[in-house]
Amino acid sequence: MKELKVKKINAVAESAEALPALLDKEQIKFQPIDVVNWPDQYPYRPDVSFRIAYTDHAILLHYKVKEETARARYGGDNESVWTDSCVEFFLIPGQDSIYYNLECNCAGTALLGAGSGRSDRQHADSPVMQTIQRWSSLGRETFEERTGGMEWEIALIIPNSAFFQHQISSLSGKSIRANFYKCGDELQTPHYISWNPITVEKPDFHRPEFFGTLLFE
Repeated sequence: MKELKVKKINAVAESAEALPALLDKEQIKFQPIDVVNWPDQYPYRPDVSFRIAYTDHAILLHYKVKEETARARYGGDNESVWTDSCVEFFLIPGQDSIYYNLECNCAGTALLGAGSGRSDRQHADSPVMQTIQRWSSLGRETFEERTGGMEWEIALIIPNSAFFQHQISSLSGKSIRANFYKCGDELQTPHYISWNPITVEKPDFHRPEFFGTLLFE
Protein backbone atom coordinates (compact mmCIF):
# COMPACT_ATOMS: atom_id res chain seq x y z
CA MET A 1 0.00 0.00 0.00
CA LYS A 2 1.12 3.54 -0.72
CA GLU A 3 2.43 5.94 1.93
CA LEU A 4 2.38 9.72 1.75
CA LYS A 5 3.99 12.25 4.06
CA VAL A 6 1.64 15.11 4.92
CA LYS A 7 3.35 18.43 5.60
CA LYS A 8 2.27 20.71 8.43
CA ILE A 9 1.65 24.32 7.42
CA ASN A 10 1.93 27.06 10.02
CA ALA A 11 0.33 29.73 7.84
CA VAL A 12 -3.40 30.28 8.24
CA ALA A 13 -5.60 29.27 5.32
CA GLU A 14 -7.93 32.25 5.26
CA SER A 15 -10.44 30.63 2.90
CA ALA A 16 -10.86 27.57 0.71
CA GLU A 17 -10.54 29.82 -2.36
CA ALA A 18 -7.09 30.91 -1.17
CA LEU A 19 -5.97 27.36 -0.48
CA PRO A 20 -4.48 26.50 -3.93
CA ALA A 21 -2.19 29.55 -3.77
CA LEU A 22 -1.12 28.67 -0.22
CA LEU A 23 -0.29 25.08 -1.22
CA ASP A 24 1.65 26.41 -4.21
CA LYS A 25 3.66 28.65 -1.87
CA GLU A 26 4.32 25.72 0.47
CA GLN A 27 5.38 23.57 -2.53
CA ILE A 28 2.88 20.81 -1.79
CA LYS A 29 3.04 18.33 -4.66
CA PHE A 30 0.10 16.71 -6.42
CA GLN A 31 -0.40 12.95 -6.22
CA PRO A 32 -2.20 10.99 -8.96
CA ILE A 33 -5.48 9.20 -8.49
CA ASP A 34 -4.99 6.81 -11.38
CA VAL A 35 -5.79 3.21 -10.44
CA VAL A 36 -8.48 1.70 -12.69
CA ASN A 37 -9.71 -1.12 -10.46
CA TRP A 38 -12.38 -2.62 -12.72
CA PRO A 39 -11.01 -2.22 -16.27
CA ASP A 40 -13.35 -4.73 -17.90
CA GLN A 41 -16.46 -2.91 -16.69
CA TYR A 42 -15.23 0.67 -16.21
CA PRO A 43 -12.05 1.32 -18.22
CA TYR A 44 -12.32 5.12 -18.40
CA ARG A 45 -9.66 7.00 -16.44
CA PRO A 46 -10.02 10.78 -16.14
CA ASP A 47 -6.94 12.82 -15.25
CA VAL A 48 -7.20 13.36 -11.49
CA SER A 49 -4.75 14.42 -8.81
CA PHE A 50 -4.83 15.67 -5.23
CA ARG A 51 -2.54 17.31 -2.73
CA ILE A 52 -2.88 17.40 1.02
CA ALA A 53 -1.41 19.31 3.96
CA TYR A 54 -2.56 20.16 7.46
CA THR A 55 -2.54 22.79 10.19
CA ASP A 56 -3.04 22.63 13.95
CA HIS A 57 -6.78 22.58 13.40
CA ALA A 58 -7.61 21.29 9.90
CA ILE A 59 -6.77 19.09 6.93
CA LEU A 60 -6.21 21.01 3.67
CA LEU A 61 -7.17 19.21 0.48
CA HIS A 62 -7.02 20.27 -3.18
CA TYR A 63 -8.14 18.22 -6.20
CA LYS A 64 -7.64 18.84 -9.92
CA VAL A 65 -9.76 16.99 -12.50
CA LYS A 66 -9.87 16.72 -16.29
CA GLU A 67 -12.67 14.56 -17.66
CA GLU A 68 -14.90 14.13 -20.69
CA THR A 69 -18.08 15.34 -18.99
CA ALA A 70 -19.09 16.81 -15.62
CA ARG A 71 -22.32 17.07 -13.67
CA ALA A 72 -23.39 18.66 -10.37
CA ARG A 73 -27.07 17.81 -10.03
CA TYR A 74 -27.07 17.79 -6.24
CA GLY A 75 -26.88 21.03 -4.27
CA GLY A 76 -27.81 19.90 -0.75
CA ASP A 77 -25.26 18.42 1.62
CA ASN A 78 -25.49 14.68 2.27
CA GLU A 79 -27.39 14.12 -0.97
CA SER A 80 -26.28 11.62 -3.66
CA VAL A 81 -23.14 13.49 -4.73
CA TRP A 82 -21.33 10.27 -5.75
CA THR A 83 -23.60 10.05 -8.78
CA ASP A 84 -22.27 13.43 -9.97
CA SER A 85 -18.67 14.25 -10.89
CA CYS A 86 -17.28 13.46 -7.46
CA VAL A 87 -13.99 13.34 -5.58
CA GLU A 88 -13.76 11.49 -2.29
CA PHE A 89 -11.54 11.16 0.79
CA PHE A 90 -11.96 8.18 3.12
CA LEU A 91 -9.93 7.96 6.34
CA ILE A 92 -9.61 6.30 9.74
CA PRO A 93 -8.48 9.07 12.13
CA GLY A 94 -8.88 7.18 15.40
CA GLN A 95 -7.58 3.98 16.99
CA ASP A 96 -10.73 2.06 16.14
CA SER A 97 -12.59 0.73 13.10
CA ILE A 98 -14.61 3.88 12.39
CA TYR A 99 -13.85 5.49 9.04
CA TYR A 100 -15.19 8.68 7.48
CA ASN A 101 -16.24 9.18 3.88
CA LEU A 102 -16.06 12.77 2.68
CA GLU A 103 -17.47 13.04 -0.83
CA CYS A 104 -17.71 16.27 -2.82
CA ASN A 105 -19.16 16.95 -6.25
CA CYS A 106 -17.69 19.47 -8.68
CA ALA A 107 -19.92 22.25 -7.33
CA GLY A 108 -18.71 21.80 -3.76
CA THR A 109 -21.75 19.96 -2.43
CA ALA A 110 -20.49 17.51 0.17
CA LEU A 111 -21.47 14.36 2.02
CA LEU A 112 -19.80 13.25 5.24
CA GLY A 113 -20.52 9.90 6.84
CA ALA A 114 -18.99 7.84 9.64
CA GLY A 115 -19.21 4.24 10.75
CA SER A 116 -17.40 0.92 10.76
CA GLY A 117 -18.97 -0.39 7.55
CA ARG A 118 -21.03 0.48 4.50
CA SER A 119 -24.34 -0.37 6.18
CA ASP A 120 -24.00 1.67 9.38
CA ARG A 121 -23.16 5.16 8.13
CA GLN A 122 -24.13 8.18 10.20
CA HIS A 123 -24.20 11.47 8.31
CA ALA A 124 -22.80 14.62 9.85
CA ASP A 125 -25.46 17.13 10.84
CA SER A 126 -25.83 20.55 9.26
CA PRO A 127 -23.74 22.49 11.82
CA VAL A 128 -20.82 20.13 11.19
CA MET A 129 -21.20 20.34 7.40
CA GLN A 130 -21.15 24.13 7.59
CA THR A 131 -17.68 24.03 9.18
CA ILE A 132 -16.17 22.42 6.05
CA GLN A 133 -15.00 25.27 3.84
CA ARG A 134 -15.20 24.63 0.09
CA TRP A 135 -14.23 26.28 -3.15
CA SER A 136 -15.03 25.07 -6.65
CA SER A 137 -13.51 26.51 -9.82
CA LEU A 138 -16.91 25.89 -11.47
CA GLY A 139 -18.85 27.83 -8.85
CA ARG A 140 -21.39 26.51 -6.36
CA GLU A 141 -24.49 26.37 -8.57
CA THR A 142 -25.87 23.00 -9.68
CA PHE A 143 -25.92 21.98 -13.34
CA GLU A 144 -26.75 19.02 -15.54
CA GLU A 145 -24.10 17.10 -17.45
CA ARG A 146 -21.80 19.21 -19.58
CA THR A 147 -19.87 17.60 -22.41
CA GLY A 148 -16.91 18.48 -24.61
CA GLY A 149 -14.18 18.15 -22.02
CA MET A 150 -14.22 19.63 -18.53
CA GLU A 151 -11.52 20.84 -16.16
CA TRP A 152 -12.25 21.72 -12.57
CA GLU A 153 -10.76 22.05 -9.10
CA ILE A 154 -12.07 21.61 -5.57
CA ALA A 155 -10.37 22.96 -2.43
CA LEU A 156 -11.47 21.91 1.04
CA ILE A 157 -10.58 23.01 4.56
CA ILE A 158 -11.73 20.20 6.86
CA PRO A 159 -11.52 21.09 10.56
CA ASN A 160 -10.52 18.35 12.97
CA SER A 161 -13.89 18.87 14.64
CA ALA A 162 -15.67 17.66 11.48
CA PHE A 163 -14.70 14.11 12.44
CA PHE A 164 -17.68 14.12 14.69
CA GLN A 165 -17.38 10.65 16.23
CA HIS A 166 -13.92 11.45 17.58
CA GLN A 167 -12.18 14.14 19.61
CA ILE A 168 -9.07 15.01 17.59
CA SER A 169 -6.88 17.63 19.22
CA SER A 170 -3.90 17.25 16.88
CA LEU A 171 -2.83 15.22 13.86
CA SER A 172 0.85 15.92 14.34
CA GLY A 173 2.94 12.75 14.27
CA LYS A 174 -0.02 10.50 13.54
CA SER A 175 -0.20 7.71 10.99
CA ILE A 176 -3.66 7.54 9.45
CA ARG A 177 -4.99 5.05 6.93
CA ALA A 178 -6.85 6.62 4.00
CA ASN A 179 -7.77 6.44 0.33
CA PHE A 180 -8.72 8.99 -2.32
CA TYR A 181 -11.19 8.45 -5.14
CA LYS A 182 -12.85 9.88 -8.24
CA CYS A 183 -16.19 8.59 -9.46
CA GLY A 184 -19.26 9.52 -11.44
CA ASP A 185 -21.91 6.83 -11.12
CA GLU A 186 -24.50 8.44 -13.38
CA LEU A 187 -22.30 10.19 -15.94
CA GLN A 188 -22.29 9.24 -19.62
CA THR A 189 -19.06 7.37 -18.89
CA PRO A 190 -19.23 5.98 -15.34
CA HIS A 191 -15.86 5.46 -13.66
CA TYR A 192 -14.31 4.47 -10.34
CA ILE A 193 -10.63 5.24 -9.81
CA SER A 194 -8.53 5.34 -6.67
CA TRP A 195 -5.18 6.31 -5.15
CA ASN A 196 -4.64 2.87 -3.64
CA PRO A 197 -5.82 -0.20 -5.57
CA ILE A 198 -8.93 -2.10 -4.53
CA THR A 199 -8.91 -5.80 -5.39
CA VAL A 200 -12.56 -6.83 -5.21
CA GLU A 201 -14.88 -7.97 -8.01
CA LYS A 202 -17.10 -4.89 -8.35
CA PRO A 203 -16.86 -1.18 -7.51
CA ASP A 204 -16.76 -0.63 -3.76
CA PHE A 205 -14.93 2.27 -2.12
CA HIS A 206 -16.04 1.25 1.37
CA ARG A 207 -13.10 -1.10 1.77
CA PRO A 208 -10.77 0.19 4.51
CA GLU A 209 -8.59 -2.92 4.19
CA PHE A 210 -7.23 -1.33 1.00
CA PHE A 211 -6.47 2.10 2.46
CA GLY A 212 -2.95 3.49 2.18
CA THR A 213 -1.16 5.47 4.88
CA LEU A 214 -0.85 9.19 5.54
CA LEU A 215 2.10 10.15 7.73
CA PHE A 216 1.41 13.52 9.36
CA GLU A 217 4.77 15.16 9.97
